[in-house]
Amino acid sequence: MKLSNHKKAILALIIANFIWGAASPIFKWSLTNIEPFTLAFFRFIIPALIIFPFAIKNLSVKKEHWINLLMLSFFATTLNISFFFLGLKTAPSINAPIIATAGPLFLLASCFFILKEKIKPKIILGTLIGFMGVILIILQPLLETGRDGAIMGNLFFIIATLSGVLHAVFAKKIMPHYKVVTITFWTFFIGSLTFTPLMIFESQTKDLLANLSVPGISGIIFGAIFSSLIAYYLYHFAIKNILAQEVGVFAYLDPIIAVIIAFPLLGEIPTPIYIIGSIFVFLGIFIAEGRIPYHPIYRLIKERK
Repeated sequence: MKLSNHKKAILALIIANFIWGAASPIFKWSLTNIEPFTLAFFRFIIPALIIFPFAIKNLSVKKEHWINLLMLSFFATTLNISFFFLGLKTAPSINAPIIATAGPLFLLASCFFILKEKIKPKIILGTLIGFMGVILIILQPLLETGRDGAIMGNLFFIIATLSGVLHAVFAKKIMPHYKVVTITFWTFFIGSLTFTPLMIFESQTKDLLANLSVPGISGIIFGAIFSSLIAYYLYHFAIKNILAQEVGVFAYLDPIIAVIIAFPLLGEIPTPIYIIGSIFVFLGIFIAEGRIPYHPIYRLIKERK
């Protein structure tokens, strides 16, 4: 059976979010052995070099599109990954994907004001309810222990989420004009350049690669090949063939995958407040979906075009 581009986009988003759901516990484990900006540098320079031979004939970007490309690269890599990794240093990894589900709220506003897409009231209501759950998870350390604990890490996750939303917006603006491989290469290459001075700064305080072991190496391989090369390519392909306001809904897959991996890898167990917050988040998603018209599996089956 031949799949339409819209079906392929839905399938691509499902796969990408499975990968990104696994990313938070794997990267938190990896960061016990490697510094965050060094990991970020290798995560993007390696796939950029892999993609280069395939993108070399399509590297040209029009002058009027460079600002969007630079903004896309900044939000998709520099800002998003910096605060994502910094958040993982202090907060539980399972918090990252749940907090990321606040993305649709900001994405919907961006789609309405910037992309002029029509927004359904139920989707707005659902994302607001979901955001209430995110607030519970952000304040989880204070509510459970009376200490601020990992709140700063959770706030870093919020910044990473906001930058991911802007990534989707700028990607939607520029993707129709270029091949997926072109945008993916430039996003990785520009991102790796921005991490270079930060990596050099880290290298001045310690020998970054001297004690590199399984966690650090695993993080580099997973980050470069799966979380960057494969997931970003699929994401950019999807954003080219689907409404930007639909993209954030697929992030609901991430928390499930994160919890499944975080328990055996890191020993992280969802707390009662985490579970209550998650219920609010998923309830919000359910309402936003309007009786599951945006459920990815449902969309994949129903799409007949």
